[in-house]
Amino acid sequence: MKILNYTLVSILVVSLLSCKKDGKMTETGKDSVIAKKDSVVVPEIHKEYYGIYMGDFAGKEMITPEEGEQYEDFVNKRISLKINRITKDSVYGQSIVNGNQRPFRGVFNEGTKSFVLDEPGNDKTDGRFEVKLSGDSITGKWNAFNKTAVKSPLKTIKLSKKEFVYNPNFMLDEDSDLVDWSNPKSFVEKYKDEETGKTESYTTSKNRAASDAIFKINASKQKLTEKELKNLRKLDLEIIKNSVFARHGYSFKKETYRYFFEQTDWYIPVSNNVDQELSPMEKENVALLNRFIKYAEDKYDSFGR
Repeated sequence: MKILNYTLVSILVVSLLSCKKDGKMTETGKDSVIAKKDSVVVPEIHKEYYGIYMGDFAGKEMITPEEGEQYEDFVNKRISLKINRITKDSVYGQSIVNGNQRPFRGVFNEGTKSFVLDEPGNDKTDGRFEVKLSGDSITGKWNAFNKTAVKSPLKTIKLSKKEFVYNPNFMLDEDSDLVDWSNPKSFVEKYKDEETGKTESYTTSKNRAASDAIFKINASKQKLTEKELKNLRKLDLEIIKNSVFARHGYSFKKETYRYFFEQTDWYIPVSNNVDQELSPMEKENVALLNRFIKYAEDKYDSFGR
């Protein structure tokens, strides 16, 4: 009787293994068969083209100053195009500019090594990229879908392939310009006319500037103390804080911060949210810096340009 039971068990095991190998399983006590779900895997091609391409995103924009007449100027911004996947029929990736991260989908022409890439179209800044690949470079143009909704509906593109690497040692170059040109502030100054003896007043524009402290304090490597921060300018604190995010590839919306980090050769924007990438120490330092930024003051001065 035992021998018979063992035989039956052996037959059942072999049967089950055989069914599993064939991609189907017979349910006990039933005649139904659960078939292996069919799936079609679309093969990827040209993986050597995957990656981040970063560079110039330039075009003419209408500038509206606080005082004076509107005028047209040539503006050059920085953009990243990230190619994530290429198949015979489709290309997938994302564009990142001015802190705005947009997905795109398009096609790749193997003969001309050119891409036509469309952003979704549900944002006023969306458009179409028509670009060509040459080695590790991408050149071409971008056209806005809604030409009246953006300042510059046509832009030229000139990009180079970059490899993003997080490195806590990254710092601003010591020859970097430390003036915040994006936020001038008007001040009323007084002077005494030597001929008339009268005190005259005039309005002048000044910009805030950072100090050399931004080259010495690294919030990604050292635990910051209140003593180190208490006498720093507001712009110093902002740059030290945002250096943490820049090292992780954060795409800044504010022109002020983009300007400082785009002066380096290591800053590569890859995402508009890197909060989960910060180390515990970086998070503590950012929280401390935020406390000081809230009450810090700026130093303004006059600069020629």
